[in-house]
Amino acid sequence: MRPRPLVFGAVATAWSTAVVPALNLSARQRALANAGFGVSLVALSGMRASDLGLVRLRSGLRWGLGAAVVPVLGSVVVAAVPALAERVRRSDDDLAEWVLFLIPVGTVVTEELVFRSVFDALSPALSPIFFGLWHIHPARSAGDSVVGTVAGTFLAGLLFSWLRRRSGSVLAPALLHYAVNASGAVLAARSFPVRTSQS
Repeated sequence: MRPRPLVFGAVATAWSTAVVPALNLSARQRALANAGFGVSLVALSGMRASDLGLVRLRSGLRWGLGAAVVPVLGSVVVAAVPALAERVRRSDDDLAEWVLFLIPVGTVVTEELVFRSVFDALSPALSPIFFGLWHIHPARSAGDSVVGTVAGTFLAGLLFSWLRRRSGSVLAPALLHYAVNASGAVLAARSFPVRTSQS
């Protein structure tokens, strides 16, 4: 028996906004915990691989790589224009760890399994909404606008879910999701320092 979409959404939202923050984990531990949560939901869903978008990998690869070109080129353009690069919030985090582990494991694998795999199979209409709510705590932690973050990730969820349906594979939105986050991380780490006025 499939879980009810609203119950599933409530569980996912509670996990991201209450359970994980209460555990006080390191970034690596949080990535592993989130990935474990996503894999567990897939295993407990009882759905077929085709329902979960875990097939048609060739189509997913083709669509995903095609879509991934857009954010990568966008980051290249921003990095090449100092006036734009200066507006990027600079990050001093370990770039390699973010690009090779935290983003692919803690973000992409987790969120694509939870939302584009299981939730899209349950309710494509509700999936982007709960994808937005999933980001409430990250927005608070970063000091970003919660409303703006939820709205932005809701729109991203619409695009990711469309890509999943169009390609028939969760691999397509996963590749786009990784390209957006990884290119953003690289840009933040390599951006020009903000100039300060001199007297």
